[in-house]
Amino acid sequence: MKTQAVRIYGVNDLRLEEFELPAIKDDEILARIESDSICMSSHKLAVQGGKHKRVRHDLRRNPVITGHEFCGRLEKVGAKWAGKFREGSRFAIQPALNYPDENGRATLWAPGYSYEYIGGDATYVIIPREVMEMDCLLEYRGDNYFMGSLAEPVSCIVGAFHAQYHTVWGSYEHRMGIAEGGSLALLAGVGPMGLGAIDYAIHNPQRPSRLVVTDIDDRRLARAALLLPPEEARRNGIELLYVNTQNMADPAAHLRELNGGKLYDDVFVFAPVKPVLELGDRLLGADGCLNFFAGPTDPAFSGNFNFYNVHYESHHIVGTSGGNTHDMIESLDMMASGKLNPVFMVTHIGGLDAVPQTTIDLDKIPGGKKLIYTQKKLALTAIDDFAAKAQSEPFFAKLAEICGRHQGLWSKEAEDYLLAQAPDITVQT
Repeated sequence: MKTQAVRIYGVNDLRLEEFELPAIKDDEILARIESDSICMSSHKLAVQGGKHKRVRHDLRRNPVITGHEFCGRLEKVGAKWAGKFREGSRFAIQPALNYPDENGRATLWAPGYSYEYIGGDATYVIIPREVMEMDCLLEYRGDNYFMGSLAEPVSCIVGAFHAQYHTVWGSYEHRMGIAEGGSLALLAGVGPMGLGAIDYAIHNPQRPSRLVVTDIDDRRLARAALLLPPEEARRNGIELLYVNTQNMADPAAHLRELNGGKLYDDVFVFAPVKPVLELGDRLLGADGCLNFFAGPTDPAFSGNFNFYNVHYESHHIVGTSGGNTHDMIESLDMMASGKLNPVFMVTHIGGLDAVPQTTIDLDKIPGGKKLIYTQKKLALTAIDDFAAKAQSEPFFAKLAEICGRHQGLWSKEAEDYLLAQAPDITVQT
């Protein structure tokens, strides 16, 4: 059958095309994609092209389908998986497969980077056997698609929190996770992933007692405080502070003051910016753990780090790229139970035709997650712009009304309206 998909051929060379999918094998599954959210990791793929670590083919000869934060329905299940997966069920995928090579070493291959016939930016895909063999095809029980797309970025946050560690003096035991009841700083922490980290820090069982979130934009900080207010954190035993460090002569001193004059147990860095990284280093206390969450596009990115403190104060640094299957399952479970509600990550909506330029320009487009409905044709549009756009395009009038009733946020009601009323994607071949 034919699919319409965005494929990458090289640096910033993304093309929306229609092409034929081969018939599925007994150990494969045919799936229909409904939604995909565009990640900065996909932007890095566009910028780096074939040099990206997850690319395994010559892209000029074997272009791959982009997108790895997707959700949809299973259309046809190969005979090998007929007893485990059900046609018509909704699914999400953990893209970090860690599939072993011939020597048993984990590879970096992942949907959205490494495969010709699977990625989130498509109408139909073929799920290869390794996804099922690694237990990375997960049933999604939600009544919408967009939350299924957000499960992957949320799992990255969950994985980062689990990767934090602290030590037991005099032993080699590592206590995994943030310091429970300790102090946590999220630097540059009100972007889409930072918001998700605030939500998880407040609602996950292993919580800090004080959470300090920084940024350099009052508008972003005000939005974060509206969506995730200090009152909600207080109900969960956490003091939550939002801080603009833009014009501070010594932000490290001010942030220490906010923590009762003390340094921090855990610090997350959400921007690949040298001064932000170095600020994080200056905030770490004894046995402190710094998580460099932001993945830089520059392979030579570096910053100064105090190795005197690594030796004498037992400072640690960790970094994670994605989460694992357990993190994804935890994300899906917490969303299903209402403990996490990452809808505030979404600030823009678009169709499959919007993917190429959006992916290339992602670092220049303000706001949070860009949610794509892959079966639809729709220019990328900010939710905040729906009302203004309704004056020339009546389709947006109803969307503006729906979002207005949901605190300016996306919702199942908005998704249902879009799926029913937005034009279907068509590609000229």
